[in-house]
Amino acid sequence: MRSIRPHLAALAVAVAAAAAIPLALPGTASAVTVGAGSYATTRPAGAVGPSDANGSPLTPKVTARMAGRPVPTNDWWSSLAFQRYPGNPYSENMYAHPLTFHAAAQGLGVGYPTSPNITPDGRFYEFMHQDDLFVGVSGLNSPRTQVDGWTDWTVSPLWTDGTRTLRTTIGHGSPYVYAEATGGTARVGFNGATTIWSNTGTTLGVTINGRDYALFSPSNWNVVGTAEATSSAAFFSVAVLPSRDALSLFQRYAFSFVTDTKVNWTYNSANAQLTATYTATTTARQGTQTGTLQALYRHQWLNSPDTLTAFRYTSPRGEMRVREGSSFTTRSTFNGVLPALPLSSAADKNRLRSEIDQELNAADPWKGAGDTYWTGKALWRLAALARVANQIGYTDGRDRLLGLVRDRLSDWLTATPGEAGNHFAYDATWGTLIGYKASYGTDAELNDHHFHYGYYVLAAAILAQHDPGWASDSRYGGMVKLLVKDANNFDRGETRFPFLRNFDAYAGHGWASGHAGFAHGNNEESSSEGMMFATAAVLFGQATGDTAMRDAGIYLHTTQESTIAQYWFDKDDTVFPAAFQHGTVGMVWGAGASYSTWWTANPEEIHGINMLPITGGSLYHADYKADILQNVNELRANNGGTEVEWKDVITQFLALADPAQALANYGSGLPPEDGDSRAHAYHWITSLDTYGTPDTSVTANVPTHAVLSKNGARTYVAYNPGTTTATVTFSDGQTLSVPASSTAWRGPAGSGVDSGSGGVNPTSTTTTTSTTTTTTTTTTTTTTTAPPTSRDAFATIQAESYDEHKGVFKETTTDTGGGQNIAGLANGEWALFRGVDFGSRTGRQFVARVASGAAGGVSGLVEVRVGSPTATPLGSFAIANTGGWQSWRTVPANITGLTGKHDVYLTFTSGQPADFVNVNWITFGS
Repeated sequence: MRSIRPHLAALAVAVAAAAAIPLALPGTASAVTVGAGSYATTRPAGAVGPSDANGSPLTPKVTARMAGRPVPTNDWWSSLAFQRYPGNPYSENMYAHPLTFHAAAQGLGVGYPTSPNITPDGRFYEFMHQDDLFVGVSGLNSPRTQVDGWTDWTVSPLWTDGTRTLRTTIGHGSPYVYAEATGGTARVGFNGATTIWSNTGTTLGVTINGRDYALFSPSNWNVVGTAEATSSAAFFSVAVLPSRDALSLFQRYAFSFVTDTKVNWTYNSANAQLTATYTATTTARQGTQTGTLQALYRHQWLNSPDTLTAFRYTSPRGEMRVREGSSFTTRSTFNGVLPALPLSSAADKNRLRSEIDQELNAADPWKGAGDTYWTGKALWRLAALARVANQIGYTDGRDRLLGLVRDRLSDWLTATPGEAGNHFAYDATWGTLIGYKASYGTDAELNDHHFHYGYYVLAAAILAQHDPGWASDSRYGGMVKLLVKDANNFDRGETRFPFLRNFDAYAGHGWASGHAGFAHGNNEESSSEGMMFATAAVLFGQATGDTAMRDAGIYLHTTQESTIAQYWFDKDDTVFPAAFQHGTVGMVWGAGASYSTWWTANPEEIHGINMLPITGGSLYHADYKADILQNVNELRANNGGTEVEWKDVITQFLALADPAQALANYGSGLPPEDGDSRAHAYHWITSLDTYGTPDTSVTANVPTHAVLSKNGARTYVAYNPGTTTATVTFSDGQTLSVPASSTAWRGPAGSGVDSGSGGVNPTSTTTTTSTTTTTTTTTTTTTTTAPPTSRDAFATIQAESYDEHKGVFKETTTDTGGGQNIAGLANGEWALFRGVDFGSRTGRQFVARVASGAAGGVSGLVEVRVGSPTATPLGSFAIANTGGWQSWRTVPANITGLTGKHDVYLTFTSGQPADFVNVNWITFGS
């Protein structure tokens, strides 16, 4: 649940770094170190965590047996555990499909809505829950409901009033309610017009409000008119029947209680197939029958090779089909994702450079971003531009963009005790990482973590191409992986977070609301931002060699591709009710779907919210190109004309089906949505116009690929993050040689290489060569010398050879020897030089070549620290104006004795915010 409203916030800047270690270990009293990054263990002063609607802090509503375990918020049943409303200690409506539920003092209300209601404005179709019956214990009057267990798609709520106790298990796809009663007789209360059409003593066939149910008990049912049925049994079950002739089949599995559910997936890169297996573990409570009946959603049975029965259910997601057995599988083809599309041979490089410079030279490239959402969008906007800059050979712009991204990411991925924002804090009570400054309920309601954090991971994936060391677990990769695991933990051995928080494995898509506190159940607005998260997991996993993360991302991506096509775009025109007069929806709810957003009724945003952001993972839309055209046409019809907001996003979406129309519409440029840029949009549209739209009939043996086709001619694209050249094989027999750390492409309209070997901050001479291929595309390759593993402390260390920095840039120097110096040095900024080796000698003096053109009254300290930019200074000297920014002098300072090898930080401290010094080189003396 998230609204995208215009948003500006002051930027709080704080930076800290910790010694690089590979494991998460206790750091300070309020931070845990993860490589070079860290997360806080307490919230910033004045910040909030999970709260009720009155703002009071909450703890999970779970039994003592489940206390201390990370709670699956953002699920279809989360209102059971997350009491958003003080006056309702039970639950809101819960939509499991085919059954729906609502907890109350007397037990569990059960329904099966089969007729949709279309709201008077025509914007919402809804299958609203209605209590057809209550599952309970005679006399039960529980003051609240607690959660006593959960699995991948089931939950076990528990009621007790001190005398009587009820425990049920309910779940997605299950037509059964499994119940256990103590302290009183088992009870099923009828809530509406009731007909009993079968009674064998232990099995009842009942029609309530026109819907057929069956009641199963090991002891005889005592029927009290048409009001209720009771039994002395300690366990019983209730099932909704697809038809009366299914009674005997359902009786067979009535006492085979589901005790666990699990999804597992495997990715076969050879044929680009993702296979997911959904397994229910059962226990026979009476007799020996095990196994169960499961109702598969449309996206599941369309992609399953398993045999199904002839029985069917109605649901807001279309027809559900019944599978007999304990498991089923689905198989999906993965058509790949990319860091970026290839540069069009027809693109105007001067235009692209000018538009990149518009972003770089803006007064604030971050556009005021201070919270997790807008910071994330800004990170991706700048990272995406870095790929474009690299492709046109604009390496200085690329490095400036990557430097911005790296510094902001490093800042957010490091927690300093006492800082108010720009970091993440772990809430052990709820098992979640919350970024502060939070927005749109990511803190109080635990909303949208996949939407927000996915942008950080995607930007990190782009940065990893150029700076794999930064993305290693011993640096900042460990923190990036924690962001992935917070939103969608794929590692069952990771106990800090619930399994797949934001992704509902059975429903096949995400849920945005942490508490699901709505009459319509939970909701997911921006399916495309959910896909952005999946893309980010694939790219970062592939770039860092984490195949478990990569394959989890592929599972999320392939599964959601199918559900988005069916439930957001109604690709086959079979899901939306006939009376619903829209071909797409902005939001999917447990009860149905709506042509709306959280913040506006404007058609452009209703459509656009399921388009943005446009990334190298957005190509999945081309699996339903006819729906892209239909979508845009409906938008314009409802809008009363062509789009006037988010025009760049909508035009890029259109380009996936009709790039010629999109390019004509785009013309000289359109105002970008705040998460995008003119250069990126122009690059995207011209690439598709030149090379064609995605051809999903061809796959490759690497997950980072795409095939584009124009007039039947294919262009093959693949990304190789490895350290050696790779040969990629496509399913039509074509192969493509891809250099290390590069994207390559080949087709009739041009060939090229987008090299990722250029460093964010090159540590020595950078050479750039451009060679024109036999096609019309220019191939630009950038190479740099790798950072040294050791530096002689007593030799000259060029300042521009730093390994990391905050706030530093390089410029040409006029000092003796030429080359470059570092500049823009002000309070709180620093440069890191790794592996400075003093050997057995003791360094007691520090010497720096410095210059300053600072204004009168502006001065500062140049300091030496080791291990961290916040460590105690070992020595320093003061510097003020030297006569100009290129008026150089050599300044010595005494330092505490150093021996051995150290990571040395050159830090800059001043009482004024202005730049106060440039540095050309440093050295140490004994």
